[in-house]
Amino acid sequence: MTLRLHNTLTRRIEEFHPLEEGRVRIYTCGPTVYDTAHVGNFRTFLFEDILRRYLKWKRYQVVQVRNLTDVDDRTIHAAVAQGVTLRELTLPFIDAFFRDHDRLGLERAEHYPRATDYVPQMVEMVQRLVERGLAYEADGSVYFDISEFPSYGELAQLDRASLREGRETGDAAYDKGDARDFVLWKGGERPEEGDVAIWDSPWGAGRPGWHLECSVMAIEHLGQPFDIHSGGVDLVFPHHTNEIAQAEGATGEPFARLWLHAKHALLDGRKMSKSQNHYYTVDDLVDQGYQPSAIRRLLISAHYRGELNFTLAGLDDASRSVERLIDFRRRLRASRSDDRGLEATRLPELADQALRDFETALDDDLNVAEAWGALFVFVREANATLDRAGERVPAADADAALTAVDSIDQVFGVLALAEGEAGAVSEELRSWVEAKLAERAAARAAKDYGRADAIRGELAERGIEVEDSPAGSRWRLVR
Repeated sequence: MTLRLHNTLTRRIEEFHPLEEGRVRIYTCGPTVYDTAHVGNFRTFLFEDILRRYLKWKRYQVVQVRNLTDVDDRTIHAAVAQGVTLRELTLPFIDAFFRDHDRLGLERAEHYPRATDYVPQMVEMVQRLVERGLAYEADGSVYFDISEFPSYGELAQLDRASLREGRETGDAAYDKGDARDFVLWKGGERPEEGDVAIWDSPWGAGRPGWHLECSVMAIEHLGQPFDIHSGGVDLVFPHHTNEIAQAEGATGEPFARLWLHAKHALLDGRKMSKSQNHYYTVDDLVDQGYQPSAIRRLLISAHYRGELNFTLAGLDDASRSVERLIDFRRRLRASRSDDRGLEATRLPELADQALRDFETALDDDLNVAEAWGALFVFVREANATLDRAGERVPAADADAALTAVDSIDQVFGVLALAEGEAGAVSEELRSWVEAKLAERAAARAAKDYGRADAIRGELAERGIEVEDSPAGSRWRLVR
């Protein structure tokens, strides 16, 4: 089966074939490290993690770059306000990013370049653009002349006839269709920026423009062209549009073949916003008792090209979803028997079908919603098979089902994360829960259902969900 992906550049679903046989090179725009990333930021990073994991699942070698933007208007202004260097400002936020990155189970990229380590290469790219007549100096700064680049704006589908040309006044103050000559090198006197970000250049002291950084770091690590460039949909214009102009203008070669963009995660129906204090960080949610595996489950539950509405009710559902998978795998392991006299079951057939449906869904532009559906259809039908078999199935049948679950989780990465969290349940809590369940069982045996319900309520207050079955009561920590 062939993977098909939506290319923002062409607005079409296209079959994916890497430029180099068996090897995929990906550039993913990373965080601007002036503050702690919130879960909306991680929606994009997790979509890219699913892309990476699925390409590996399809047996491609992946080389991924995720940059760390440590010099731009926001990092500079924050450093000046706090009276610290850029490194002093950004290092704690880089550490926080990787802590949340790992807690949410993202695989590490091969490269995490910091923009401040590539300024000489940025100066060289600007020099090439000036030499090719695509950039000009004014007032100590250097600007890209969009009138000299005929394909400018194709990624964002800008109407060239209506482009407004002229020097930009800031790095981020663009509106749709408001295209201006953009800054490559910021020079001149900037008292509000102090001396926290100053480098020498042929045009005098200054610093690189934001858009320039990614063009340089991508080419440095991946060459040109490379296979996939991805990021949030808000980066299509101006950031990715300007990346293309710089990279292709400087080299005359295509930049990236395929462009993928994820839509935002909403919070209770509104866009997450730090300026309006309308967001959650991973720490915020963990402090409320939620597990990172549930956060990951919710953030990868919807198609990347559609908005995802993040709610605490949805996070509760995600917690139960993860626990259902944990229970299913435990049940398969417990039902596994070496008794050669047991009758064969449909588990291998169901497992094969689940894997086929899972692959079909993700081959369709990473349709994770359909892929999750394939997994839970498998869980439902396999559980019914275990019911009919009386909780004892041939080892080969159980192993086929377990292999399918583990294979799918190589992409989703939820169960592997949850297993590590399960060990984090304190012995004190575990002992308390077991004592309460024993007390509840005694109350039910004595037909004291009022007391049994009260105990269940006590457990629920501590985030413990109880499931009763003929075989006894099972519990799980929801939050």
